[in-house]
Amino acid sequence: MSLDISKYPVLAQANTPDELRQLPQTLLPKLADELRSFLLKSVGKSSGHFASGLGTVELTVAIHYVYNTPFDRLIWDVGHQAYPHKILTGRRDKMHTIRQKGGIHPFPWREESEYDTFSVGHSGTSVSAALAMAVAAEKEQAGRKVVSVIGDGAMTGGMVFEAMNHAGDLHNDMLVILNDNEMSISENVGALNNHLAQLMSGRLYTTIRESSKKVLKGMPTIKEMAKRTEEHLKGMVVPGTMFEELGFNYIGPIDGHDVDALVETMRNMRNLSGPQILHIMTKKGRGYEPAEKDPIGWHAVPKFDPSTFEKPASKPANPTFSQVFGKWLCDISQQDEKVLGITPAMREGSGMVEFSQRFPKQYFDAAIAEQHAVTLAAGFACEGLKPVVAIYSTFLQRAYDQLIHDVALQKLPVLFAIDRGGIVGADGPTHQGAFDLSFMRHIPNMVIMAPSDENECRQMLYTGYCYQDGPTAVRYPRGSATGELQIEEMTALPIGKGLVKRQGKKIAILNFGTLMASSLTAAEALDATVADMRFVKPLDVELITQLAQSHDVLVTVEENAVMGGAGSGVLELLQKLKIFTPTLQIGLPDEFIKHGDSKEILAELKLDSAGIQQQIEAYLK
Repeated sequence: MSLDISKYPVLAQANTPDELRQLPQTLLPKLADELRSFLLKSVGKSSGHFASGLGTVELTVAIHYVYNTPFDRLIWDVGHQAYPHKILTGRRDKMHTIRQKGGIHPFPWREESEYDTFSVGHSGTSVSAALAMAVAAEKEQAGRKVVSVIGDGAMTGGMVFEAMNHAGDLHNDMLVILNDNEMSISENVGALNNHLAQLMSGRLYTTIRESSKKVLKGMPTIKEMAKRTEEHLKGMVVPGTMFEELGFNYIGPIDGHDVDALVETMRNMRNLSGPQILHIMTKKGRGYEPAEKDPIGWHAVPKFDPSTFEKPASKPANPTFSQVFGKWLCDISQQDEKVLGITPAMREGSGMVEFSQRFPKQYFDAAIAEQHAVTLAAGFACEGLKPVVAIYSTFLQRAYDQLIHDVALQKLPVLFAIDRGGIVGADGPTHQGAFDLSFMRHIPNMVIMAPSDENECRQMLYTGYCYQDGPTAVRYPRGSATGELQIEEMTALPIGKGLVKRQGKKIAILNFGTLMASSLTAAEALDATVADMRFVKPLDVELITQLAQSHDVLVTVEENAVMGGAGSGVLELLQKLKIFTPTLQIGLPDEFIKHGDSKEILAELKLDSAGIQQQIEAYLK
C-alpha cells in the first residue's frame, strides 16, 4: 500500500521533473527533506536498497531541477542510488511494489520509464553509455545535455577509465558527477581510494570544499574561476590533476547535501563545452542515524519500522551457502597459509567477513574489478599459492576472457566459489545467476561442481582445494542451505562421480545442484529414480549410461539456462555413446528472468516440486 502523499506537501507537487522545475528554488531544501522521509518509510514497507538512496536525495533533486530530463539524458551507475530518481519521475505511488513480482524494477530500467535512459545493474557502465549519448547529441544538434552519476567505488573498475580516456580524446560535451561517499557496498580499497580519503579529510579538505562552493555560487562563468585557481587545484587536489590529464575539466569537491550549491554549480557547468567532472561529497545513509553509522549493514534491508531505529533480525533457521563457504575458507586457511581468499568488493555478500578479520594477510579485496580479481588469482597460482576467488555468478560474466585465457588455458589451479548461482529473486535479470554452467561447461580443463546441500558444498570446496590439474568451480545458490547436519571432516570427492539418492522405475531424474529436494518430492509421486550428479563437468559417464539403459526416460534438472547447461552435456554424451533414451531437460527458459520472490519465480517457471512433476507428466503424454 502506497504512503499518504498528503503528509508530504512539497513532494506532492513534484511527481514528475516537469512539476519539480515549476517549484521556486527556495522550496528545494524542504523537498529534499520530504523526499528523504518518504524514501525512508517507503523502503521500510517494501524492503530494498536503502543507504545509497538516502545519500543521493539532494543530488537527484538538483539534477532534475537544472536539467531538462528526459530530453537531457541522465545515466545512473549501478542504480542502487536511484530510488529518489524513481520517486521524482512518476513512480512515487508504486514504490511500495519495488523488487516484487510485477512491481517496479530494482534498478533503472528502460522498459519502465523514459527517464531511465540506460538499463543497469553492474558497476562501471555509466560513463561509456554517457559518452555514446553525448556523441549522438552532437550529431543531433538539438541542444541535448548528457549527465552520468558514478560512485567513487565504481572508479576502481578499469572500464570507467577506458571510457574517460576515450571521452577526453573525443571531447564531446558531457558531465560526469563523481558521487564520493567513500565506500561502494563494502569499503572501497586500493591506492586511489586511500589517496582520495587522505586528501579529502581534515581542515585542508574542508577549506577547499567551502571556498570552492562559495566561489561557484557567485561566479558568472566557471572558466574564469578555473583559470584563477588552476594552480591551487592542481597543487592541492591531486584527483583534479588526474581527471584533467584524461581531458576532463575538474570542479570540486562540493557538499553533495547542499542542494542550493548543487543547483548553482550545475547551472554554471551546464553550458560548458567538453567533458566535465563534478566531484561531490555525500554520506551514505544520510538522515537516518543507524544507516549513517553502518552503511554496509543498511545497504539493503528487509521490511522494517524506521521509527525503531533497528533493522529486524533476519537470521535464517539454517546457515546460508555463503556462510558455509566462509566457514570452510577459515577452516582450510587455519591449516594452510598458502590459501588466499580473493573477492571483487563483495566481502559481506560472499561470507568473507570473519576470514578477512582472522587472516588479513591471506585476504585480498580487488575492488570492483572482476577481471583483475581473476588474473590476480592466476598470478598467485603461478607462484604455487592456492587462490580461492569468491564471486557472484553474474559478476563472473565480466571476467569471462580472464577465466579462459589467464586461468583455464594455463591449467592453473584456481578455485572459484560461485555464489548466487540460479535465481536470486528481487534484484532481477541483471543479477540472476542463469548462465554460469553454460558459459563454463565448454571451457577446456574446467572441473565444475554443483552441490545439492551444504555438506556437499563443503566437501566440493575441499575437492577444489585439493585438485591441482586445473581450475575448479563450486556453484551454489543465494540464501539458506537445506538444514543438513554439518560434517566437519573434509574429504575430497572422486572427480566426476555422482550417486543415486532414490531408486525408482522407468524415469530417472538427473539432478544438478540444490533443486534436489524438489526433484526427490516429484520422484516420490512418480516413483522415479533420482541421481545426485554432483559434477557438471566431467559428467559421470558410467552412471548416466547405466541409468539410460535401465530406464525409459531421463530427466535433467538444473537451476541454469537449459541452453548449453548441464542437461545439454548429458544429451551430448548420449549422442556420443549412441544411446537414444528420450531425455527431458528442465531448467531456466531462454529469456531474462524478471525480479520477484525466488520461491514465486521458481514456481512460475515450474522448477518447484509440483512444477517438475507436471513437466515430466506432460512429457510422458
